[in-house]
Amino acid sequence: MSAAFSVPEAAPAVAWREVAVRYPYAANLAVGPVSLELRKGERLLLLGPSGCGKSTLLGTITGLVPATIPAEITGEIATLGVPAASRSPAEWSASVAQLFQDADQTLCGMTVGDEVAFALENRALPADEIATRVDRALAKAGVPESWRARRTAALSGGERQLVALAAALAQEAALFIADEPTAHLSPDAAARLHAVIGGEGETFLVVDHRLDGLIGTIDRVAVIGRNGALFAEGSPRDIFRARGEVLAAEGIWRPLAADLDRLLCGIGIVLERPPLVLSEIIDGLNRLSPADRTAAGTVIRHFLSDRIAGPTASTRPSCATLVHAACAPLFAKPVLHDISMEIGPGETVAILGRNGAGKSTLGATLAGLLRLKGGTRTGPAGGFAFQRPETQFTEGSVRAELESIVGKDAASIDAILSAWRLENVADQHPFELSQGQKRRLALATLTADTRWPFLVLDEPTAGLDAAASNEIASRIAKIAADGRAVMVITHDMDFALKTCSRGIVLDGGSIAADAPLIDLLRDGELLASAGLNAPELLLLVDWMEAVPC
Repeated sequence: MSAAFSVPEAAPAVAWREVAVRYPYAANLAVGPVSLELRKGERLLLLGPSGCGKSTLLGTITGLVPATIPAEITGEIATLGVPAASRSPAEWSASVAQLFQDADQTLCGMTVGDEVAFALENRALPADEIATRVDRALAKAGVPESWRARRTAALSGGERQLVALAAALAQEAALFIADEPTAHLSPDAAARLHAVIGGEGETFLVVDHRLDGLIGTIDRVAVIGRNGALFAEGSPRDIFRARGEVLAAEGIWRPLAADLDRLLCGIGIVLERPPLVLSEIIDGLNRLSPADRTAAGTVIRHFLSDRIAGPTASTRPSCATLVHAACAPLFAKPVLHDISMEIGPGETVAILGRNGAGKSTLGATLAGLLRLKGGTRTGPAGGFAFQRPETQFTEGSVRAELESIVGKDAASIDAILSAWRLENVADQHPFELSQGQKRRLALATLTADTRWPFLVLDEPTAGLDAAASNEIASRIAKIAADGRAVMVITHDMDFALKTCSRGIVLDGGSIAADAPLIDLLRDGELLASAGLNAPELLLLVDWMEAVPC
């Protein structure tokens, strides 16, 4: 394996010059044209709606596209000062570390320790250096020492993503590329990654939809539109204030603070410095006149009402009940013990906990997909949306997937395609879609199926853009209003607060708390114990309660 390239100091880490990519037999470009540079030592965030070609663009940096994934590329791509095509993807591994959306694309089913060491062993590094790097990477990623001998195939989805992160960090490469790195990470694990990205001297290119907590580490933002073309770049503060309306129309995530800033600007309250976090908005509000604070309070009440689910209660018999249940993944020992809970018609329940706490196991058990190792379960089966959306696909096209659920009424199918922004890929095979499009299709088919008395959605927002996340939030509210229950397994505290009125926190193999969600999220001791963080939105709730306006 060749050593890292000797690069002219002035060369950017990555440079795209009028780059466009088209996949075989595709009528439209996957991405492009894009002209963009990533400077050395810079932390660049690449934003865009799902399906716009972000992952494709990342794949061109080391030549995975087109060397491994066939495609036609026009334009020029330089990585670390030399043409990307001048080396194979494998030969770039000494200089470029890449964390993929799907951890299973990189993990080989070995033990955790072997997975993290694998790339270093392939480069024939000395054994003592490998050991040092592995220790350092595991610590940075927050992977417990007790995991070293565990098989990655036996880990939860979030745990696998943590291990994939550690393996990428162990490469200690000049350039680190991360594609949706926090999609399945618990809040405490995501915070550790944000701290790594915020470190000095390293070069990071990040694609992510979870911006709160990340955006403060970012130097520059580049935005790709639905047509695959780059349409904006600049500092985060400038981009989110100057282009906020366009980003909203494109369905692109903005930080909560930028979203509220846009509304405040609309009533003439323009903070001197465009905010990136809600604490900056609160500081600005405290300096307003009483009249302006009253006007701001009206906007903020509406802002909060759209983002905090109202209370729900069920007086009817439960949909499903577990009593003293021992819950275990398939072919494994129980990870949850003495679980007693029920879910009632019309309820919306968030299942929270750190990676590996047993959230997916609890959801699958309640839905009737996993057999108990002890205790009892009563009630009918529920519908289940898996972390890996491919698990749900059985047909040869997007349209056929929907027809298998709702029948062949063209108007109904077209309405669903339009609601989930899948009309342009209706005739494609589901496996040809982007990860965000796959998740939208999986959620569209499940929520359109009226057979289930309750649904369990496992990480439903992973990889989704803002428009799709809002769509699934609306669907959850409608399903609950129709008298069906919904359980949401998520690490996205803001989404949980927006969609669920009740919360269940798992910790230490049992239910640590089961109460109104907003009460749980205000219990700092509980959150710290369970590896969770309070959503940023609660800062605004606290301010509204403390300051008359």
